[in-house]
Amino acid sequence: MSTDTGFLPWFAELTGHDSPRSWQQELAAGATCRNRLIRIPTGLGKTEGVLAAWTFHRVHQADDRWPRRLIWCLPMRVLVEQTEQVASKLVSRIPIHQRPKVQVLMGGVDVGEWFLFPECPAIIIGTQDMLLSRALNRGYASGRARWPMEFGLLNHDALWVMDEVQLMDVGLATSAQLQAFRENDAHKSLRPCHTWWMSATLQAEWLKSVDTDEYHKRWTQDPCVVPPTQRYDGLWDAKKSLTVESIKHDDATAFAQRILEQHAATTAGDYGRIALVVCNTVDRACQTYDALRAAGRLDGLELVHSRFRPAEREGWREQFLSRAACTPDADRIIVATQVVEAGVDISAECLITELAPWPSLVQRIGRCARYGGNGRVVVVDRGRDDATAAPYLSDELESSWESLQALQDVSIASLESHEELLSPEGRARLYPFAPAHLLLRREFDELFDTTPDLTGADLDMSRFIRSGDERDLQVFWLVGNGECGHNYFGLTGPDRNS
Repeated sequence: MSTDTGFLPWFAELTGHDSPRSWQQELAAGATCRNRLIRIPTGLGKTEGVLAAWTFHRVHQADDRWPRRLIWCLPMRVLVEQTEQVASKLVSRIPIHQRPKVQVLMGGVDVGEWFLFPECPAIIIGTQDMLLSRALNRGYASGRARWPMEFGLLNHDALWVMDEVQLMDVGLATSAQLQAFRENDAHKSLRPCHTWWMSATLQAEWLKSVDTDEYHKRWTQDPCVVPPTQRYDGLWDAKKSLTVESIKHDDATAFAQRILEQHAATTAGDYGRIALVVCNTVDRACQTYDALRAAGRLDGLELVHSRFRPAEREGWREQFLSRAACTPDADRIIVATQVVEAGVDISAECLITELAPWPSLVQRIGRCARYGGNGRVVVVDRGRDDATAAPYLSDELESSWESLQALQDVSIASLESHEELLSPEGRARLYPFAPAHLLLRREFDELFDTTPDLTGADLDMSRFIRSGDERDLQVFWLVGNGECGHNYFGLTGPDRNS
């Protein structure tokens, strides 16, 4: 069965869509699996495209040229939860005798014995902490005796999907280094291991280092993108007007008033009357939420950030963070942090966001008019100096602010055209990437020794998995009368919980 004729009915059966997008069909067209870049704008079906391509070759056609394990690596817990829901829904449509098992590797979740059936196709979805630590022979929350087994399964006969890489920082560099080491050792392997790097803002230069230089050109040639000749109709035609303004960083009342004005100017459409507000810190999100309540907005007001406990987050998707919740009668203001930058399938006619680094802005803008039509984007500068830019760097905010001055529309087509006109230096300013640590071959080889040192401690490789100054701590306790207590300390970095 050829890909051209067999993939179309498979895609329709799996996703419920009449036909795939051109890039989705191109992704599945390769007879053999290889390393590649997938740079597709937000809202164009990256998750469905990857799942359809892998299941078609590995599950439907039982093609041994494709790895039997799909390893989906994500930077945030909320993205793992969302991807697992999509994967489980699609996989449930596969005949039960072919159906691969969907496993989740995430802190606080019973991961089960996912390693017991290495001969069976499987989809393993997890955070970069849980997956990269196992790929480095130091699995978090895993017994020492299982480290070599998990290392082998994740570095052999596997297709890694590094998704939303703009949020991974040093983890992205580690994924590229690991793939280079696998290429070096290809002659020792019975089955290959490949990596797909995926994001709406992915830059080829992010994968380049002294160790990857030999393979970089091959990895980055012919990336999976939407060519200019196919940038029309649907989301490409959606217009998103841009307004930029400044408000003092500590003036939550003025910010709340601006939000109410923008929401009042929003007309209800097919997907409701929804304003999405994105703040850069949890504190500012909470202050904004309180200011909106103080101004009289009580109904349809939601607050979203990573400090909420799992039980509190469970109902978000059903209540207001899903396409099903975007109904014609919806009337909401959603105040959120970076947790909505990626993977959240909602469409707000109006987006009000604090100024952020360019990759974050592009992701946030993707939540506006996500299902088509027209939208409005308001970017608010609440301080770009060292004292007010946190958790970001002032240089990152300055480069974003400069680019915004040249734009009046931030639709997908406008953003793509704007970036294509940039010089290499201008693109490097918008998309800086300088990981604090780079995994070297010598350090990787040392991880094969799993014996503790003289103090009983293991070799620390956390610096190769995630960087940042976060020191979050949740404390629970039980008091004498049986009541539970809870407190939350910290959060000095961006609002990303892994």
